[in-house]
Amino acid sequence: MTESTANNTASHHDAAKSHETNGVELDPRLLDLLVCPVTKAPLVYDRAAQELISRQAKLAYPVRDGIPIMLPDEARKLAD
Repeated sequence: MTESTANNTASHHDAAKSHETNGVELDPRLLDLLVCPVTKAPLVYDRAAQELISRQAKLAYPVRDGIPIMLPDEARKLAD
């Protein structure tokens, strides 16, 4: 195995490992701008679940591939 091949394999492994742990980060500036489309209340980012939580609306908006899906029809209803 060449050094280049070894580096590419290691990089691919690291990327896969990051994907497994939901390592996608949202830009903090984006989080400061986003609000719940239903209540206009602030959102809390749940990195582990990859969701933006609106406590006031009791909705969890999914984040897919680092992109917040801010559609109420796509949001998961939170239990009381």
